[in-house]
Amino acid sequence: MSQENEHRLRFRDAMASLSAAVNIVTTSGPAGRCGITATAVCSVTDTPPSLMVCINRNSAMNPVFQENGRLCVNVLNHEQEMMARHFAGMTDVSMEERFLLDEWQTGALGQPMLRHSLASLEGEVTQVQSIGTHQMYLVEIKQITLSDGGHGLIYFKRNFHPVMHQMAALA
Repeated sequence: MSQENEHRLRFRDAMASLSAAVNIVTTSGPAGRCGITATAVCSVTDTPPSLMVCINRNSAMNPVFQENGRLCVNVLNHEQEMMARHFAGMTDVSMEERFLLDEWQTGALGQPMLRHSLASLEGEVTQVQSIGTHQMYLVEIKQITLSDGGHGLIYFKRNFHPVMHQMAALA
């Protein structure tokens, strides 16, 4: 194995130790409707409210996200692991079937919003940049829906794990 390849694999192993919230990023518009499970999502600034979303450049969904120019980041709760698996391509459920599940509603910007997610943030893509193997989307958030309850879902060491709110853990 080349030193460069070994370094890349060690980096991937190190990143597996970086706990990350599990999100389903969706879009709907002239280019169609699609979604993908993503952990490479982070806040950029609160003025204006903005997120960064990274998607592998090889994903067939990139042209859809770019042409639609809008998306929704759905922050999953601990009971939505199967939905995360569907949108990560870990099941045999097709893209069309994923959106036929009874858990979707349309947000103010026309984007697919997952019911019962911890938060759904709809926004407009303001910039797309290629960095290495990924496309980085800068998204200005226009509409936010928050849930009253629920626990988190993270991806750690290549597996999904629930994260309980401290008060629930103490009960």
